[in-house]
Amino acid sequence: MEKKVRVRFAPSPTGGLHLGGVRTVLYNYLFAKQHQGDFILRIEDTDQSRFVAGAEEYIYETLNWCGLEPDESPLKGGPFAPYRQSERKKIYREYAETLITDGYAYYAFDTSEELEVMRTSHRTETNPSPQYDHQTRMYMRNSLSIGSEGTEKLLTAKTPYVIRIKMPENEVLHLNDMIRGRVEFNTSLVDDKVLLKADGMPTYHLAVVVDDFLMQITHAFRGEEWLPSAPVHVLLWRYLFGEENMPAWAHFPLILKPDGNGKLSKRDSERLGIPIFAMAWTDPVSGETISGFREKGFLSEAFVNMLAVLGWNDGTEQEIYSLEELKEKFSIERVHKAGAKFNYEKAKWFNQEWIRKVSVDELSGLVRKIYNDQQVRIPDESYLRSVIMLIRDRCHLLPEFYTQGRFFFSAPKQWDLGALKPKWNVAKTSFFKSYSNAFGSISDWNALNLEMVFKELANSQGIKPGELQLPLRIMLVGEKMGPPVFEIASLLGKEESKKRINNLLDQTGDW
Repeated sequence: MEKKVRVRFAPSPTGGLHLGGVRTVLYNYLFAKQHQGDFILRIEDTDQSRFVAGAEEYIYETLNWCGLEPDESPLKGGPFAPYRQSERKKIYREYAETLITDGYAYYAFDTSEELEVMRTSHRTETNPSPQYDHQTRMYMRNSLSIGSEGTEKLLTAKTPYVIRIKMPENEVLHLNDMIRGRVEFNTSLVDDKVLLKADGMPTYHLAVVVDDFLMQITHAFRGEEWLPSAPVHVLLWRYLFGEENMPAWAHFPLILKPDGNGKLSKRDSERLGIPIFAMAWTDPVSGETISGFREKGFLSEAFVNMLAVLGWNDGTEQEIYSLEELKEKFSIERVHKAGAKFNYEKAKWFNQEWIRKVSVDELSGLVRKIYNDQQVRIPDESYLRSVIMLIRDRCHLLPEFYTQGRFFFSAPKQWDLGALKPKWNVAKTSFFKSYSNAFGSISDWNALNLEMVFKELANSQGIKPGELQLPLRIMLVGEKMGPPVFEIASLLGKEESKKRINNLLDQTGDW
């Protein structure tokens, strides 16, 4: 009988969730749902020195915003609880001790000063950055070099120690990656990683293998930056649980800078003025806030869509996918091996497409908040919905609903007079007085009738309608922007349109 698919996302609560991290969540989630499996969120907080207050809650909020709800998590619980590694501390030591008993690991009593001496004294031209490995371990203070008697003395004296894996020399390991195919590693190039720290906490290497086994994870998907650690994990699976029980692997490509030159980083976000986090993150120590896609004005649907195709396609020209479509069409095998360049303009294009696609109901709540934040009062819901319908095609980001539509809620107090004065004349003053007076005779107030009266009046006064549309727009809006001008007037209503025309006509007497 085939095992039920179980995948996990296992972040460390150390700060904001990078694009690459959210994409890893997404691909795990899609794979699980596609195979009627389970998606698990596990918090890897074993490094207490890097713990950041609020970071775990931030992860939950990010996943919630993206619509990627775990089936099991620290919040939701599940059959393999607890799901925080710090709460599983007592589990890991027995596995580390088993590795020592079987000759696959050893106690290391070296101080930080002794480690520094090793890095200096063993430095050569061929080995400029010595590691704690098969070349140096016998020169260090560990259970391999000092023997069982010396080890027992140090343990009895409660000398602080770590437990390190004993990497074999010159052995070729491999794993079959679902994206990259067969990947090989020479064990001589890998150092003896710490498995259990002096405080009794496991490192990522030991914890991830033990927890994946105990939580019955069938597929382990993560970023390619973890590939160098894979040989350690393959060996731990072999030594502890048998390689036949190891999950299937896939290592996702990096998300690259826009120029393709290296991984997109926090520094690039600051330099280029682009978001790299799903949501804004405020560092609790420095107080620095880094904006996220949500705060920039992205819809969660657009953000998820953009991330899905950042390194994957289904072999067609399709670019717009709902989460439900992605569940149906996604496949790990079509994830690209090469890194994907991040293009912020393309990201905004996705958002514009989704602003056009989602319901006015969804948009109205988001847009109302934007106006409320600007201390703009919304007169009634139907009016707001009409404004949204009229300007949504012009908006790439949600805050643009304010910049593109604020004039619907308050009359302009300043006008782009530089665009009017050079070509203004008495005839135009006369036209607009006549046009605003004609509003009283328009019984069916709509854009079509407003345009018809406008053109008829212009023709009767011998003025080209095209010369009058820009002045009308500036009267209503204050500047040269906005949707079709008669649509604007139609939505503003008869009294407000007339008032705005007359407001500017009052200024022209001084020209």
